[in-house]
Amino acid sequence: MDELTALKNIVRTGWVSSVNATERTARVTFEDKGQTLVSGPLKVLKNAPFIPAGGVIQQTEAAAGGSGDAAFESHTHKIKISPWLPSPGDFVLCIYLPNGDGDGFVIGGI
Repeated sequence: MDELTALKNIVRTGWVSSVNATERTARVTFEDKGQTLVSGPLKVLKNAPFIPAGGVIQQTEAAAGGSGDAAFESHTHKIKISPWLPSPGDFVLCIYLPNGDGDGFVIGGI
């Protein structure tokens, strides 16, 4: 196997078919090599949290205090920033370990 073939098996692009937010995994559909293949669960790398563009409406989430001090009573925040997870239909870049076991990672959206 030459270097280019090996690289094509390690670095791949595809479309997210499903996401497991609890496990931080995604299954990705690859349409190459003359066929459609769906990956096993690929770990989504933790990266910088997504910061929405200005003016984007975000969900307000409640946060509880805990000290009993009135300054820390239950309150809401205008935005909650979380690590990025892809959504089904997102086009993503994946990298596989060269061990042939199908172990790999979603490293980001394209």
